[in-house]
Amino acid sequence: MKKTSQAFKANKTAMVLLILGLSTIIFPLYLTVVIAFKQPSEMTNSISGILSLPKTWSLNNFREAMQVTDFWNSLRNSLVISVLTVVLSVLVHSLMGYTLGRNKKSKFYNFVYLFIVSGMFVPFAILMMPLAKQTAELGLANWFGVILLYVVFYMPMNVMLYSGYLVNIPLALEEAARVDGASTWRTYWKIIFPIMKPMHATVAVITALAVWNDVMTPLVIMAGSAQNTLPLAQLNFQSQFGTNYNLAFASYLLSLIPILIFYLICQKQILNGVVNGAVK
Repeated sequence: MKKTSQAFKANKTAMVLLILGLSTIIFPLYLTVVIAFKQPSEMTNSISGILSLPKTWSLNNFREAMQVTDFWNSLRNSLVISVLTVVLSVLVHSLMGYTLGRNKKSKFYNFVYLFIVSGMFVPFAILMMPLAKQTAELGLANWFGVILLYVVFYMPMNVMLYSGYLVNIPLALEEAARVDGASTWRTYWKIIFPIMKPMHATVAVITALAVWNDVMTPLVIMAGSAQNTLPLAQLNFQSQFGTNYNLAFASYLLSLIPILIFYLICQKQILNGVVNGAVK
């Protein structure tokens, strides 16, 4: 009876926590959808006016938001930057994670690993001004420079995930490949790289989400250029005198769709990758 009672209390607590967690997601999403479809005249200072459903469900806010943000050009820039960053991150960071993860017994490789991972504790605000000056001097104040910076910024986290995931891949596979005459390079690309598919999906989603929603890096590096990403274009809704929330929220929903589709495609691989990659 005691075990049953304890299990019931644990399930009840978990259910309460789950409901609280869902409310923190569902309520803001509800507000975003409702405000995006409302007309400015329907927005009042009262709570009931904000929470109430639109009188008429119209797509006018979405059409106007697409015009203000130059949606298709901004979407193209965001897609190019995100896709290239994800591809380079998976290729480069997985190779670095493999090299460092398989040689942690070496003091040199272990030092390099700790040095790279320590980059997670360096805030962007410290690097912002020096990077802006250096990229301008090198002619990298464009989307290509932003991609290079993203690959470096997300290297610590991704290398840690990849090296942790390698613990679950037995060395016997590599030893068998060497016996068959395969080189280290061929062993990695033919055996290890395909096995790390769950971690590739995890790294891809984490990196894509961070890049897709980032404002500061493109704002600092590409300031003054006509190459706007979606987050940068959405700054047009903010002015000195206020913010047009109806158009802004409509634009947020439009920018949410591509990354949501990408997440749904990769979600089957993410849980396995995160759990196994957490093993040290």
